[in-house]
Amino acid sequence: MDIPAGCRHRPSGTRQRAAILGSVTIPGSPEHVCGIRAFIARTLAGVPGVDCDAGTLLTSELVTNAIQHTDSGAPGGTVTVVVIGVPGGVLVEVVDDGSAVTPTVKGDLFAADGHGLFLVQALAAQWGYLRDPAGTTVWFHLATADAPEGAGDYLVPAGAATAAPAAASTPAQMSATSSSPVT
Repeated sequence: MDIPAGCRHRPSGTRQRAAILGSVTIPGSPEHVCGIRAFIARTLAGVPGVDCDAGTLLTSELVTNAIQHTDSGAPGGTVTVVVIGVPGGVLVEVVDDGSAVTPTVKGDLFAADGHGLFLVQALAAQWGYLRDPAGTTVWFHLATADAPEGAGDYLVPAGAATAAPAAASTPAQMSATSSSPVT
């Protein structure tokens, strides 16, 4: 079996497939974030074993970050959300129009704001980002309740910046970049 360059292979007795469950692009303005929450809630409601509330919260945080901290918040900017069903859970990608800075988990837990990526790090099985000249894709994987440990590890392309769940990672571990999205 041929394996594309840069991909990790997970041996299995059955063929595992990924499928796009939904995708939406919104204008980069705060009043459209509620529409993303409704889209995610509807989409994840059909995926047994996935924490729909966590997926809605994390997607809302990432879309808000994209609007506040990237060119997506400028006039004419957009944010795209893609939900992909994968064996053992779902992968959610938030694609923005890019910025000069990379996504970083803030260390000050007592700050009044800036906890979006901290929440992603704490609640997602995996998360990371990919940057290219067109923008940044921040993604996270939510495992189903019955998913075996490491079920989504094959999702990460070589060179992608990734983070482990909870406080096991540092911003320095998330500084790598890649030129292709995880889709």
